[in-house]
Amino acid sequence: MRLSDVEKLVSRAQILSIVDALERKLSLWYGSVSAGKTVASLFAFLLAVAVAPKTGIIVVVGRTMTTVYQNVFVLFQNTAIFGTLISSQIQYTPGASSARILGREVMVIGAHNAEAVGRIQGSTVALAYVDEAALLPEAFWNMLVSRLRVDGARLLATMNPASRNHWIRKNWIVPGAAKNLVSFHFTMKDNPNLPADYIADMERSFSGVFYDRMIRGEWTNAEGAVYPMWDPKRHVIPFEKMPPLRDVMGIGMDYGTTNTTAALMLGVTDEQKVDKHGRTVPHSRLVLMDEWRYNPKDHNDVRLTDAALSQRFRDWLPKDHTPYPLTITPRFLMLDPAAASMHMQMQQDLRGTGLSPWPAVNDVLPGIKTVANLLDNDQLIVTDRCEGWNTEVTEYRWDAKATDAGEDAVVKEDDHSLDAGRYITHSTSNYWTMQLAA
Repeated sequence: MRLSDVEKLVSRAQILSIVDALERKLSLWYGSVSAGKTVASLFAFLLAVAVAPKTGIIVVVGRTMTTVYQNVFVLFQNTAIFGTLISSQIQYTPGASSARILGREVMVIGAHNAEAVGRIQGSTVALAYVDEAALLPEAFWNMLVSRLRVDGARLLATMNPASRNHWIRKNWIVPGAAKNLVSFHFTMKDNPNLPADYIADMERSFSGVFYDRMIRGEWTNAEGAVYPMWDPKRHVIPFEKMPPLRDVMGIGMDYGTTNTTAALMLGVTDEQKVDKHGRTVPHSRLVLMDEWRYNPKDHNDVRLTDAALSQRFRDWLPKDHTPYPLTITPRFLMLDPAAASMHMQMQQDLRGTGLSPWPAVNDVLPGIKTVANLLDNDQLIVTDRCEGWNTEVTEYRWDAKATDAGEDAVVKEDDHSLDAGRYITHSTSNYWTMQLAA
């Protein structure tokens, strides 16, 4: 592909990164979402494949085989970017351990844990492409770099920023040239193909530390309150003034034996608002409607069996005699995925009720990001019946020791209602997203 053709598809920053990457053994692209860093890095990778040493293997690495397929090979098949000629010379079957790129065999590796080191240990690597490098185990990265032991061997990698103390920033990006490494910082302004409304949507999709990383493309420590935007005056409403509902997503449950078991119910409101043109239009928000908790400490340290917890939970479920009989059946019970025994108990006890347990999606950071964004954009309110949530949310903090180690983690204390609310909110996002947008 001629440079003139490339210039029509990518920005000056992207072109310069492709050129400058030729001068270093290690080249890293990082920055905001949709910044064009992956496109630039893949053009650089194709140029590198064409001249890669014949001695040694070529590898494409990602956190999982699925992410490698989605982030690398799906993009390679976009003929609007890479052209029909190049795309036709890239063959890969999803899940396969090898591919062919420009006539060269390429190993495909998922490296989500340290055991993946065995896939490359003892190998000679001529060229490596790493997707989502900041999510890989440090031991795997170090081994991969050590395998670049033939003249002309190179490594190219992309990532979203994480903590300023993350090992890849501290040990590789900061030393830079001393490690024969060049890094490129991208933001959405470096991608010439993004519409203004898409950029605005993305900017509204992140809050707090996630905004700094995903929009500004900065390496930022997660410090202080997890939900700094929380404001009881803004986010808490009396239960008696809860808006009408259009849907009930369901219930999230965090399970404890010696600790608290908590359940929160999530609804979608059926409201109206006046838009910028003065028209009355539909408007929906999420609402954490009600909460049930059992804490042994509040009951003389009496621990309940799963059957007893299930019975108390079912007694709490809305019925004709409760303060708010529901006309809408909750869709899901998203249960703590580690609570195998409680899952079995609930399957048995809820049979025939229309409500059955599902393992919640327990990706903590993405779940926190979902909740933070909703709070920041006034798309989540909480009734005063959710006492546990309203008490815990102001104390929910990032773990300073984890931050010092370059990791993102929350202090695991008094977070049972927060976990339950996160389970049901994040796990059902595919269902409520369109309802909020309507």
